[in-house]
Amino acid sequence: MKFASFKINGASSWGLVDGNDVIDLGAVLRDRFPDLKSAIAAAALAEAAESAGKAARHPLSAIAWLPVIPNPDKILCIGLNYENHRKETGRTEVENPTVFGRFANSQTGHLTDIIRPKVSTDLDYEGELALIIGKPGRYISKKDSWSHIAGYACYNEGSVRNYQRHTHQFTPGKNFPNTGAFGPWMVTPDEAGDLGPLRLQTRLNGEVVQDTTIAEMIFDIPRQIEYCSEFTRLEPGDVIVTGTPGGVGSRRTPPLWMKPGDVVEVQIDRIGLLRNTIADEK
Repeated sequence: MKFASFKINGASSWGLVDGNDVIDLGAVLRDRFPDLKSAIAAAALAEAAESAGKAARHPLSAIAWLPVIPNPDKILCIGLNYENHRKETGRTEVENPTVFGRFANSQTGHLTDIIRPKVSTDLDYEGELALIIGKPGRYISKKDSWSHIAGYACYNEGSVRNYQRHTHQFTPGKNFPNTGAFGPWMVTPDEAGDLGPLRLQTRLNGEVVQDTTIAEMIFDIPRQIEYCSEFTRLEPGDVIVTGTPGGVGSRRTPPLWMKPGDVVEVQIDRIGLLRNTIADEK
């Protein structure tokens, strides 16, 4: 199944994506599950889907996409998690995942603008697989990790590189408003299947700039969940953005920055196609 968060007629809602339509589950389940995160927390996605027959159906063209989880408790991003990206940055090998955070208001949805801030032109793309936590936990073992996942989505972790490099901390460059694109929807694990062979591509104006498979991660998904749950309690709706492969614009000669009017796409087999246009901050 595919679940999405969106606006319809100006009101925020969520629902089930069915072909070229979305079924507005939020409209009929608002008293119990006002948003997708609350349905995930209640382990009620299957139950919610049973209400599809009572809910209005809208064409996808009628909605405005929101980030899959607009209101996560936390967004944990894994840095330098593909060997070709680690090498292009010149970073040394490490024994544990590199983790930094994003804020919820740094996100944007499918078919919306990624905003280049007025203080920088160094806006870079990072195509990634995101996972959404479904079941809370601390000290989650690798073998139990899969049972804590509600689903997967595409993510473009847009990065303002000069701010990222002001110090050794990544946080400023990763949290400009409307730079982290998240969508279009969340695919449940049964539909996603085996992640390893899935191909992840990032395209800028139709040109492939990143191309890998999920199996190429240095720290796999069970290790990421295990490690993150050691230092924080993972909550339903939390997002782990699992890392980007090599080919980022900042490591090219000359650098390849995203600029207004550019179209950037992140596509992952069986997960989806996330598309955004770049615009300047007003």
